[in-house]
Amino acid sequence: MMEIQPVAHIRSDFKEKFGIPRQSGLVETLRAAVIFTPEYRVFEAVRGLEDFSHIWLIWEFSQARRETWSPTVRPPRLGGNKRVGVFASRSPFRPNGLGLSCVRLVGIDYGDKDSPVLLVAGADLLDGTPVYDVKPYIPYADAHPEASGGFTSQIARKTLQVRCPEELLGKLPAEKRDALLGVLAEDPRPSYQDDPERVYGMAFGQWEVRFRVEGDQLTVTGIEVK
Repeated sequence: MMEIQPVAHIRSDFKEKFGIPRQSGLVETLRAAVIFTPEYRVFEAVRGLEDFSHIWLIWEFSQARRETWSPTVRPPRLGGNKRVGVFASRSPFRPNGLGLSCVRLVGIDYGDKDSPVLLVAGADLLDGTPVYDVKPYIPYADAHPEASGGFTSQIARKTLQVRCPEELLGKLPAEKRDALLGVLAEDPRPSYQDDPERVYGMAFGQWEVRFRVEGDQLTVTGIEVK
């Protein structure tokens, strides 16, 4: 039996699971960093990686560990009612709890105290998530435009119109604003919830973001430092 250990951890603005995009690459303005553990913090280990535009991250659903597993799951995008096989889904509740994300490699920081640090865009990972491997994305082998998407092809991707008053958005640094708006546009709510009176709270970096959703419009009602 193979034993594996993390080679890195993610540094992101998501301190809680609520609000994380459901797939990688959906919000390109999101920024995160891959911080290698000390024994893998070696410059030679990433030699040549800067020539690739995208990379694969193999990681663990560390907040969804369970002693048992179920052969079927209820994908949120199917309303949380219809079951499909666990291997026909990307559910975090899997036999081995491993996730796979394709992210854009923005650059490699060689000047950070923890260098080399991989700077990535479009990551869908909780802050502190253990990463077990990093691999380059190879277009001729990894891209399949003709692929079918199973049940996901039957679900229209719907984004929300986001209204955020300038006085609230101004509480965030300029480089964080587009990322937050992109996350909110993806509709962080569970797909089976549709209460226009409910105020939702989402952690984003050091801020608590509150919002309501009515129809296809999301309105931000508050942004405060936690």
